[in-house]
Amino acid sequence: MNQGKTIFSQIMSFIPKNIFDDLVSEYKGNYRCRTFSCWDQFLCLAFAQLTFRESLRDIEVCLRSNSEKLYHMGIKGNISRTNLSRVNRNS
Repeated sequence: MNQGKTIFSQIMSFIPKNIFDDLVSEYKGNYRCRTFSCWDQFLCLAFAQLTFRESLRDIEVCLRSNSEKLYHMGIKGNISRTNLSRVNRNS
């Protein structure tokens, strides 16, 4: 059984989250966001890039298949095609 971090979280640990949060607050990126933050969107899109996903449906299916590991990957929001498309449209 794995006792450490997932490989995805190890890769994302190189991204300085405090600088990311400063930029999000400066540009009001999380304005009127309830469940799916900019950080969650960034992690989903980074995961999609690293795993060569081609569509929103593909991203959703792949992330939902790992639903028990999402929290350990750093994704706390609800993953759905609707959330991914609305966040992209409104940002």
